Amino acid sequence: MLSCGIVGLPLSGKSTIFNVITRAGAEVKPYAGGKTDPNRAVVSVPDPRFDKLVEIWQPKKATPAPVEFVDLAGLSRDASKGAGLGNSFLSFVAGSDALVHVVRCFDNPDVPHPEETVDPVRDWNIVETELILRDLSVIENRLVKLVEKKKPSPEEQAEKTLLERCRDHLFEELPLREMTFTPEEEKSMRGFTFLTLKPELVILNLDESQAGDDMPWLSCMKELVSARGLGLVSLFGRMEMEIADLDPGEQAEFMAEMGITEPGRERLIREAFSLLGLICFFTIGKDEVRSWTLPDGSIAVEAAGAIHSDLARGFIRAQVVHYADYEANGFSNPQCREKGLLRLEGKEYHVQDGDIIEIRFNV
Repeated sequence: MLSCGIVGLPLSGKSTIFNVITRAGAEVKPYAGGKTDPNRAVVSVPDPRFDKLVEIWQPKKATPAPVEFVDLAGLSRDASKGAGLGNSFLSFVAGSDALVHVVRCFDNPDVPHPEETVDPVRDWNIVETELILRDLSVIENRLVKLVEKKKPSPEEQAEKTLLERCRDHLFEELPLREMTFTPEEEKSMRGFTFLTLKPELVILNLDESQAGDDMPWLSCMKELVSARGLGLVSLFGRMEMEIADLDPGEQAEFMAEMGITEPGRERLIREAFSLLGLICFFTIGKDEVRSWTLPDGSIAVEAAGAIHSDLARGFIRAQVVHYADYEANGFSNPQCREKGLLRLEGKEYHVQDGDIIEIRFNV
């Protein structure tokens, strides 16, 4: 299962955001140093399409799409030089598939900011710099070994050229995700688990007093993440965590009073799921309605394999109808078939987000 690692400076509210997302009840406390294992939780991806299919089919079992979130300890300034949790923290980050970067925007005298003042742009840059320095260290260590080789193979020479290009890019204080690589280059880089190659979502952690657009740093943050091609979500972390502790009726009443149309956690989870480059397809029936995840760009035989290896091995055809067509035609297979919307596809069919699929196979 792919995971999103929650990163940020100490006292940025990462554990609060983790609790908002996962409702896991992780302890929220000032960063105390020392080795800290990350909190982990698997959550269901909010999807009204899935909810509607469950309502229509009333299955014995309903299985929504999952995504894992990992709450990592705060990243201290100079972590790349061993400060704070140092390399142990960075190794946890390397194990995540995408980064959810929490940036502190609130001021709270009871929780002093580790940098003494609230400055979201500065804080974002501190964390990004540490990730860049870690990747540079990995590259330099590998280049030392490659340079020492008297007769490097063609593959090693190509790797050296690639890493030198990456190093020069990082020297410009730019993340590797902003570079373009060939499929072969991407494959050769997988073993390095570069941190700045991971997709990133920025979370602005606000308090209730910051509901307007008049914060002096807000436009700078929006310009920054837009220029870097990053996603951005604003969240009232503490308030959202308190809302999550209410029963459903109280939640609805409180949200109505505050003019909140959707819990921030649902928007954040969907954004994080999208960050992982995943899509959902559905299988439906009286026994189970299930949402399956696949990397965007996957084909039908890979969807079959996600369900069971036997389905991929004995794949014949995939019966496919898109959710939007299914809904528009009264959730009726006969109507969809009559209009040519329920169709048979071969192994190479590119699965679309929202496809409802039944695999025909023989083993």
